[in-house]
Amino acid sequence: MLTHRLRDYDAQVVEASSTDASTAVAAMLKARGVSRIVVPPGLQPALLPPDFDFIEDTGLSHAELNQCEGILTECTLAIAETGTIVLQNVPGQGRRAATLVPDYHLCIVDAAKIIATVPEAFERLQPTANLATTFISGPSATADIEMTRIKGVHGPRFLDVVLLLE
Repeated sequence: MLTHRLRDYDAQVVEASSTDASTAVAAMLKARGVSRIVVPPGLQPALLPPDFDFIEDTGLSHAELNQCEGILTECTLAIAETGTIVLQNVPGQGRRAATLVPDYHLCIVDAAKIIATVPEAFERLQPTANLATTFISGPSATADIEMTRIKGVHGPRFLDVVLLLE
């Protein structure tokens, strides 16, 4: 259900095993034509394929973030019912600005972190409710009064997900 919802929201989703994660990441980055990627401190090194310019966010300015072509993160959890990815300001996920400024976001979702419903998500998030938390349901988009859809107004225009099945 999560994959179906994400695709409905215009996100690209690929499935991979944890041992093939960096290969899947490389394929997604190549498909998007990006090579200069922000990564939050604490991101699992095994996720980073060679031949890309990964820049650790150690407090990059908005201008420096804007010069990057995207961001690669993990997530706290994902909600199948709504196709939502939840990020918190923790290692591997980073601060809110880093996930909102670049035009592209590649998120690694471990299948073990997928839950069914929003109430379950809030129950699971209760112990970390004091952390900055971002809910992402597809690429950023809005519509004007004439219902013209515009992408990228409040965050990345493009969202890709690598779903780790093992």
